[in-house]
Amino acid sequence: MRTVWLNGEYLPENEAKVSIFDRALLFGQGVYEVSPVLDGHYCNWPHHAARLARSMATARIADDTDWPGVLGELIKRNNLIEGRVYLQVTGGAPDDRDFLSPQPPVSSTRFAFTQVASLVDNPVAQSGLKVMLHPDGRWAVRSAKTTQLLYAVMAKEAAREAGYDDAWLVEDGVITEQTSANAHIIDARGVLVSHPVDHGVLPGVTRINALQIAREMGLTVEERPFTPEELFAAREAFVSAAGSLVLPVVSVDGKPIGNGGPGTLTGEIRSRYITLLRGG
Repeated sequence: MRTVWLNGEYLPENEAKVSIFDRALLFGQGVYEVSPVLDGHYCNWPHHAARLARSMATARIADDTDWPGVLGELIKRNNLIEGRVYLQVTGGAPDDRDFLSPQPPVSSTRFAFTQVASLVDNPVAQSGLKVMLHPDGRWAVRSAKTTQLLYAVMAKEAAREAGYDDAWLVEDGVITEQTSANAHIIDARGVLVSHPVDHGVLPGVTRINALQIAREMGLTVEERPFTPEELFAAREAFVSAAGSLVLPVVSVDGKPIGNGGPGTLTGEIRSRYITLLRGG
């Protein structure tokens, strides 16, 4: 049985409980981070810590947890070699439901857990993702990594029901991102195009690294919105996320991207990123 961490205690997962009045449960006032774990170590913490601080400021949540110590100990206690470690911080659990945060403030609710997953030998890296386009109906502040994920759940379910692996979201005629990952194309010129980081997309930690690796490979990177038409004309397409690293997209709405197989540049970016993570 997994050991989890809740408000300062390491507990068996079946003993961890939160209040029904927790503000994440009632209002979605919660933020989270997911870090990949390779070779028994969590990765990219400075980037995750910076985003967590921005998300908490947006959601008006205060917390001073020593997360590196917690995550490291949690990984050790669960003997996790490869997978993910998840943390969440909420607006806390007052005595009753009220839209306004209590004054004086209550302590935030904090928890973390590990997940076993095959990140390096993920078979999807060889087969590629088959996705569909879907309207982007999420709330306006997507740059904060909050637990308001209902629309992402709905879009993923719609994709599964239609026979696809996931969905790329479209708003005002341009691609924003995948339901839980940043979306990128490599166009016919060999230029990597990625939606700029603004309120409309999450500033992905893996995205930061993938774009830097592309530049080191000699690729031109354009951070700008791109259209579905550009996607269908692209040489390659891929997604980036902490929970899946870098994965190729081989078809959209049943139409092949490029030659219909994982792109060679995408594969190189993925390989270099895994090497970077393993190198600390």
